Amino acid sequence: MSEEFEFIDEEGADQPGDEWESIDVTETDADRIASRQDREFDEFRKLIKNREGFKVEASVFDDATFAALYKLVQDGYISALGGPISTGKEANVYVALAGELARSIVEDEEVALKVYRISASAFRQMRDYLEGDPRFTDIRGDKKEVVLAWTRKEYANLERAQKAGVRVPRPIAVERNALVMELIGEEVDRARRLDEVEISNPQTAFEVVREYMRRLYTAGLVHGDLSQFNILIHEGELVIIDVGQAVTVHHPNAEEFLRRDCENVGNFFTRQGYEVDVEELYTFVVGDAPASPKS
Repeated sequence: MSEEFEFIDEEGADQPGDEWESIDVTETDADRIASRQDREFDEFRKLIKNREGFKVEASVFDDATFAALYKLVQDGYISALGGPISTGKEANVYVALAGELARSIVEDEEVALKVYRISASAFRQMRDYLEGDPRFTDIRGDKKEVVLAWTRKEYANLERAQKAGVRVPRPIAVERNALVMELIGEEVDRARRLDEVEISNPQTAFEVVREYMRRLYTAGLVHGDLSQFNILIHEGELVIIDVGQAVTVHHPNAEEFLRRDCENVGNFFTRQGYEVDVEELYTFVVGDAPASPKS
C-alpha cells in the first residue's frame, strides 16, 4: 500500500486549553428524560428496540442510554441510526445519519456513534486512568459514574488533540454514555488499521505518528494505549483513535504510559523495516525534559 502521508495543518491551531480545567460529570438531560418517561420518549425507545441492528443486550441500551440517543436526535446531532461498525467489551460503535447540526460541523451525511456500556467489564481499569487526572475530582467507584466520566473524558481528549493539530475523529457531541464523532471512512468501506495494511513507506508513516505523539504531549496528553491497532489510514492520512484512556502529563502513571506507547510504536515500525530507537522516540516526544508535576 503506497501513501505519501501528510501532517494536518498546525498553523493557526487553537490553544489546547487548560489541562487542569474540571470536566462536568453531573446529571445530564438524558437522565432527566429517562426519569420522566413521557409518551414521545417511550415511542422512541420502542422504535429503536424493534430495529434489527439494535437488538442488543440491555447492558448497552438501558433506558437512560435510549434517553441519551433521544436527546441527541432532538438536538440535531443524529437523525437515524444504522448498524454496528465495531463491538467491544466496553463500547459499541454504530453508524448514524447526521442531523442538521452535526452536518454543519463535519460536512458529512454520516457520523459515528460510540455507546459505552454502563456495566463495562473494565470499569476498574477505567477508574485507574481517571484517578490522578486533575480534570476529575470526587469520582466515586460505582460503574455508572466511572463510565459517564470516561465518555466525557474521551470527548475532551478528542477536542484537545484536535486543537493541538493531531488528526483524530472530530468530536461532535456527548450525552451521558453516548459520544457522536466524525466517521472515518464509510459504513461499507471502513478505514483500515495500520496492522491491516502493508506500508510501503514506513519511515514517513513513523514520522507522522512521532509528530502526533509530540503534539499530544505538548498539549498535556499521553495517549496511553497507542499502537498499530488504534491508528487508521484514510485518504492518505493517519488518524489516531481510541483516546478515551489518554491521561494528562501530570497523571502519576503518565511516564510509564508514554514509554509503553513509544515501545509499541517503535517495535511496530521496526518490524515494518524502519528501525526505530525507542529511547530516541521518547526524547523527541517529551522535548528537552519531561514535564514536572504542577506545584
